[in-house]
Amino acid sequence: MALPLSSITNWFLKLNVTEAIDILVVAFLIYQLIMVVKGTRAAHILGGIGMVLLVYLFAAGTNLELLRSILGTLFPYAAIAVIVIFQSEIRRTLARMGRSRWLGLSSQFQRRDSTDDILLAISRLAADKFGALIVVERDTGLRTFIESGVAMNASLSRDLLLSIFQPGGALHDGAAIVQGDRIAAAACFLPLSVNPLLASKLGTRHRAAIGITEEADCISLVVSEETGQISVCAYGEIESEVTIARVEERLAKHLGRKSKREQPPKVLRAPQRHPGAPSESNAEGGWKGAGQL
Repeated sequence: MALPLSSITNWFLKLNVTEAIDILVVAFLIYQLIMVVKGTRAAHILGGIGMVLLVYLFAAGTNLELLRSILGTLFPYAAIAVIVIFQSEIRRTLARMGRSRWLGLSSQFQRRDSTDDILLAISRLAADKFGALIVVERDTGLRTFIESGVAMNASLSRDLLLSIFQPGGALHDGAAIVQGDRIAAAACFLPLSVNPLLASKLGTRHRAAIGITEEADCISLVVSEETGQISVCAYGEIESEVTIARVEERLAKHLGRKSKREQPPKVLRAPQRHPGAPSESNAEGGWKGAGQL
């Protein structure tokens, strides 16, 4: 029997502050769960679990004791099964909650990075069609993957990145992991994405770039060895065929900084030239936008 509207209104009016906060927190967690599983395989799994629960309720209501007892025996293990099945989604949810800038208090913990060197290296690698995979660490540590490669702990620079991904080099295969303003390791092994929608469309390098972002809150930059196209991966998703400007924007947003391209450009007065004097050209392999920042 449905409750009258007046009873529901009286119930809400009797809520104290603690009960209201309790309801809001539960609603927030349910919302986060829906947003995490929306459009993923987990949504179908949740649908299957919901169907099993409906069958159990139907069996209990119609006195189907054998079916109810079988399902009742399985329910104590349901919590463990849910944790195993949804371990990636649970990690992603907790990481997303941890990434939230509560009251702006986490800005003081941001680490310095050298995005200009990364952008210069990516630009040159793309122009030369040299395959590369650069992973930029954020809050979640990547020590497990760093230990799988060759430890470097070297200052981040454009020339060092270019040297790492030179074809035929000992460190060319694998990923370079960046921590702040240092290259922690190169030739690192990364987990491949198990997303069936990507397995037949992307190569190993791109699947590894997506796979690491499914495990941690890092961002990975990929240069295709065949086409020289640049891709950006974050949160288990990939954005292909991006420009250097878009790479900088994604890096700045992911690291919680303001993109330099969002700042008002500086007006530089060109030097006076004599008529007929040849104009200067940009240095070969350089990033044209770097001098305009």
